Amino acid sequence: MKYTDVPVDRAKHARIKCELELRGLNLAALAKELGVGASAVSSVSLGKSRSERIEKHLASAVGQTVLELFPERYPQNSDIEEEPQMQS
Repeated sequence: MKYTDVPVDRAKHARIKCELELRGLNLAALAKELGVGASAVSSVSLGKSRSERIEKHLASAVGQTVLELFPERYPQNSDIEEEPQMQS
């Protein structure tokens, strides 16, 4: 599946933002940590674009693995390395 084939998921985006808010974070704070614009993080969260680095950071920030947060983007037997999850 190409990244352009991944549909925009506004419900997932809203859940991510809610989970971040519960942890005292937001997309802008994650963007600052990563040194990218907030629109880049938002775009990845919505599914409009792909960035393994941003996806990993989002997943970690909400206490999930990349495979749990974005199962449609990574095959189950993917070679993606999981980063330790952030503590809430």
